[in-house]
Amino acid sequence: MRVVTTREELRAARAGLGGAGEVGLVPTMGFLHEGHLSLVRRAAEENDATVVSIFVNPAQFGPAEDLAAYPRDLDHDLGLLAAAGVDLVWAPRVEDVYPAGFDTYVAPGGVADVLEGARRPGHFRGVATIISILFHLVAPRRAYFGQKDAQQVAVIRQLVRDLGLPVEIVACPIVREPDGLAMSSRNTYLTATDRPAALVLSRALRAAGQAWENGERDAEALRTIIREVLAAEPRAKVDYVSVADPRTLAELGTVDPAVGALASLAVRVGAPRLIDNLVLAPRA
Repeated sequence: MRVVTTREELRAARAGLGGAGEVGLVPTMGFLHEGHLSLVRRAAEENDATVVSIFVNPAQFGPAEDLAAYPRDLDHDLGLLAAAGVDLVWAPRVEDVYPAGFDTYVAPGGVADVLEGARRPGHFRGVATIISILFHLVAPRRAYFGQKDAQQVAVIRQLVRDLGLPVEIVACPIVREPDGLAMSSRNTYLTATDRPAALVLSRALRAAGQAWENGERDAEALRTIIREVLAAEPRAKVDYVSVADPRTLAELGTVDPAVGALASLAVRVGAPRLIDNLVLAPRA
């Protein structure tokens, strides 16, 4: 496995993969867990070479967010990736991604303005910019993202459609702990008291999913079910609850059973703000 830092090193190393055939890319911010590794394994299965990026992207953090505190362990990450058979890792410094004088950003449209985008201004501009840089430098055939960050997936799909980029976006299922908590690097912020309280996120989504399976099609009724479960946990401070169109993320009144919906939420439990979601799959 080769590890490079600068843009120039990445270009040269990517050129060295030219004879490998199709390349799969897994963008990460590091502090890897099983959710990330599931993406890496799928990329390895579906491509001839696998490239992983490890970069805590300052452009997607707001001034009051946890950029400085975001967990990092590069040596551990590299050991996991080497064991997984990754071919190339780009672990740049901030100045390698955003050199002096950098002043060009990618501004996504309406799909980035709601939910996380409404609460974290500029977040998806930072995401779209780093992903555009990665796609340009790596030129992957496929790129792999976790469904846990469902809005990020929607934004990147829109980016690829609008700019005509020759990259297939592969969204992989959420990987959960045995008790149902969606895996996240920020779970390390949870205290021993907050950790069991955080299970309310997945419980609330499962309740909505069961109602959907039982025939509930009123989106506000589904949102109410989620809110009621969350309200029963005093340590949960709800930011938002959404039942939206899975492509545009526009809030729905009635869910078309032929289309389905994305149920999502953001909840603060103790210090960390956690997100989770559930795809309400189309029904005949």
